[in-house]
Amino acid sequence: MSSQNNMENLPIDIHYNKLLDWLISRRHCSQQWQSTALTIREKINLAIQDMPPVEEITKLLQGTYINYFHCKKIADLLKSTDSGAKNIFGQYSSQKMKDWQEILKLYEKDGVYLAEAAQLLTRNVNYEIPALKKQIGKCQQIQTEGERKESEYISNAAKLKKEYNDTCKQMGIEGKKIKSELATLVRDMPSVFDKLAKKSKGLEGAVQYYSAFMDFIMNRSDLGASAVPMLRYVQQKGSTTTYEWQTGHKPSQVIESAINIDTADEVDKTADTGDIDWGDIGTGEEVDYAADIDFDISEVSVEGVGIETVDGGEEVGTGGNIDWGTGEVTKSDQSSSKEGVAQGENALSLLDNPKTRNLFVDDLSELECFLAQRLVELGGEGDVLSGSHSQSAPASIQVDVTKVTEMLEAVRAITTELTSVQMHHLMLIRNSPRYVDRLTDTLKQKLQLADKMVFYQKQSVAKRNQALEEQRDLEPKLDVIIQRTKELQKQMQKEISKKYKDRPVNIMGEINTI
Repeated sequence: MSSQNNMENLPIDIHYNKLLDWLISRRHCSQQWQSTALTIREKINLAIQDMPPVEEITKLLQGTYINYFHCKKIADLLKSTDSGAKNIFGQYSSQKMKDWQEILKLYEKDGVYLAEAAQLLTRNVNYEIPALKKQIGKCQQIQTEGERKESEYISNAAKLKKEYNDTCKQMGIEGKKIKSELATLVRDMPSVFDKLAKKSKGLEGAVQYYSAFMDFIMNRSDLGASAVPMLRYVQQKGSTTTYEWQTGHKPSQVIESAINIDTADEVDKTADTGDIDWGDIGTGEEVDYAADIDFDISEVSVEGVGIETVDGGEEVGTGGNIDWGTGEVTKSDQSSSKEGVAQGENALSLLDNPKTRNLFVDDLSELECFLAQRLVELGGEGDVLSGSHSQSAPASIQVDVTKVTEMLEAVRAITTELTSVQMHHLMLIRNSPRYVDRLTDTLKQKLQLADKMVFYQKQSVAKRNQALEEQRDLEPKLDVIIQRTKELQKQMQKEISKKYKDRPVNIMGEINTI
C-alpha cells in the first residue's frame, strides 16, 4: 500500500518537444486533431467579431494566439454579462454564449485542446520567442553600430574640414571663393617679387662677406666679384624684366601674357547650401557608407609629392620639395621679341620667369651653404682663419658667430618665402591658369566629402532611432508571449495531472529558461 502511494506521488516529467507525441501515444488526443482545430479556429474568428466591451475580454484577445484556456476564460466572463442569461429550460439564450459553448465542446472532444496547446508551447519556445529575441538583438546591434558610425562620420567630417582649412591657410586664402582669391594672389605676384627683391638688398653684407672670403682663401682679388651674379643683379636693379637683364637696357614696350582665370558664377564654397541629396539610402539594408570613400585626397596635395600636368603636357612636381629645374640662362640668349619690345618670356620679371628664378634661388642656396659651413667652422677647431691665417686675414672676413647667424637667417627667410607651398602653387597657376580648376576641384572635393559625412551621420542617427523604436515595440510583445507561454505550461501541467489522479507533472526543457 505504501509503495502504491509512493508511485502516485512520483512526478511525470515530459520534455516540451515531445509533449504532443506523448499525449497522442497515451490516447489523450487523436492524431487527426488538426482538422477539428481548423474548424474551431474558424468559429473563434467569427465569435470574436461580436464581443461585449469588457476590459478583461479585450486583454485576452490581444497579444497572442487564442487557445482553449482563453476561450474558457471568455465564456466565464460572458456569464457575468447579459449574454450569460438562461431561459426557463436552463439553456443560454444569448447566441454569443451558445457559440463559445460550442467551441469549448469541440475543443474538449478527443482532447483537441491538449494537442493544440502542446503544439503552441513547442512553437513558442522553438520559434516565436527566439525570433523576437533575435530581432531585438539585431535592433540593439544596429544601435551600437550606428553609434560607432556616427562617431566615425563626425570625426571624418571634422578631419576633412580641417584639411580644407589647413590647405587654404597654407595657400594664403580664406577658402570662400577659391578661384577669385587665387586670382587676386596671382595678380599681386609682381608686387610680392618686388618686395623680395628689396629684401635681397639686406643680404649685401652677406654677399660682400662671401666675396671677400673667396678672394682671401683663393689669394685673388677678382674671384669674389663674380660670385652669385643673379643675386647681385637683383640687389642692384631689382626684379627687372628678363629683356632688360639680357640686353642691358629697359624695353620701350612690355607686352605681358594675360592670365585668364574664370571666376564667373563662383559661389561661396563654405556657405551652407542645405541638405544635399546623396541618393536613396533608406532601403532598410545595412550599408557601410564609408566603404567607397577614400579620405586620402592627394591628387593635388600641398604636402605630397604628386605629379600635376599643366598646359602643353609638361609635368611639374606639386610637393613641398620644389624642383626649380636645371636649365641655364645667360645674357647672350637671344629673344624673338622685336627691338625694344619685351613680350612672352622676356616680358616676365626675373623672379617671375622660372629660368631666371632658378638662377636666383641657386645663388641664395650657394650663399646659404657658405654661411652654414662658416657657422660649423666657427663653432669648432677647424676654422681656416685660425692660427697664422688670422693675422693676415682682412677685417671684413673676421666676423663673429652672431653676425654669421644673422646673415644665415636672413638668407633662409628669403629662400623660404620664395619657395613656399603658396608661392609654388601660384607659380603653377601663373604658368597654367587651368591648374586653378584642378586645384579648386580637389579642395571642393574635400568639402563635398565632409558634407557627405554629415549627411551619413544624420542617416545613421535616423536609422539608430528607428531601430530603438522597433526594439521598444518588440520588447512588450516578447514579454507577453513569454508570460502567456509560462501560463500555458502551468495550465497544461494541471490538465495532464487531472488525468493521472493529480500526480505532479513537469514539462521539462528550454521552456523553463525562456
